[in-house]
Amino acid sequence: MSTPAATAAAAPLASHGPGHIEVRSLTVEVGPPHARFAALDTLDIDIAPGEFVCVLGPSGCGKSTLLGAIAGHVAATRGEIVVDELAVDRPHPERGIVFQQHTLFPWKRVIDNVAFGLKMKGVSARERRRQAADLLALVGLAGFESHYPAQLSGGMQQRVEIARVLINGPRILLMDEPFGALDAQTRRMMQTLLLDIWARIHTTVVFVTHDIDEALFLGDRILMLSQRPARLVADIAVPLPRPRTDDSTTEAAFVDIKRRCLALLRDAG
Repeated sequence: MSTPAATAAAAPLASHGPGHIEVRSLTVEVGPPHARFAALDTLDIDIAPGEFVCVLGPSGCGKSTLLGAIAGHVAATRGEIVVDELAVDRPHPERGIVFQQHTLFPWKRVIDNVAFGLKMKGVSARERRRQAADLLALVGLAGFESHYPAQLSGGMQQRVEIARVLINGPRILLMDEPFGALDAQTRRMMQTLLLDIWARIHTTVVFVTHDIDEALFLGDRILMLSQRPARLVADIAVPLPRPRTDDSTTEAAFVDIKRRCLALLRDAG
């Protein structure tokens, strides 16, 4: 199998860019009418096209709710989310989302899972399978086109999931702890693969994680949220040079920002 870095350098891929996200005074209330509560409280966030932004905060604070609101699955109670000057009021394939647990169709082969979005758009079978094969090569799964999801490891399933989202050429890639269920070695491999792909297409990425090291390894910025209802308590630039490697985690800037994040999480909890 090709290494992720080698395949990412060779495979063609383009987003529909630019992917500018503006969260304006966003408040989201959730729950049944008799027991509604605020999950997000007056959030103001601006994410530039092509940025890789990680979201940290205490467990249950509303990180996934923020992602769902940007995706268009969760409605704003007050305020709004604007992507490229258009208000978000429903889901759209150009705002693709990847969850911790894959959502692949178990009865479909890998290539048909990846091609599914194009099938919904009426793209011919030949063309959608060609594009799906290119994306499987991009994520290091050339040769696995005819496998079923159950025949793949957890890391491989997540590669298929990422390919299935990317086939729509999303302006924004939303990722909700996508590597949280993976072992440490596979997780780092997937992080490196994701950075290789992002360096090629520079779609905007909003990545939710509980792991400070992961946020520092991946992100241009870290958004720190408070305990629920989530407010923005810090917006931290990550000045580590790219490409990131394991050596990046020993740099002084990495250690300093990690200490700051740990202190903020203690205070937020």
